[in-house]
Amino acid sequence: MVILITSKANEETLKKVAEDLAGYIKFVVDIEKKILTAGGLRHFDGEQLLLQNGSKQANLWGGGLDLETGEIDFDSMINIRPNQGNASREILSQGIRQQVEEVVKDLLK
Repeated sequence: MVILITSKANEETLKKVAEDLAGYIKFVVDIEKKILTAGGLRHFDGEQLLLQNGSKQANLWGGGLDLETGEIDFDSMINIRPNQGNASREILSQGIRQQVEEVVKDLLK
């Protein structure tokens, strides 16, 4: 299940979005709007939900959150964007990583 999250998620919501991957949450962050989608099996699904809600592709970055350890990763196929200077699944820009991490901490942690 993919959910659009625009304000701090409660514990029930976190459990629900973590069900798909047994405690790991895939997320896609809109770094401009400071919102995200969480849950599901593919980042693509969260990306599509954000695009349908008016987000711009250039502002969307994917990653994951391990609920048990609290570790955030910045790995997703949707991050491969050579035209934006990101030729890797990992978010290479420290500035974008920091923006993604801030939104994840505000809304999911």
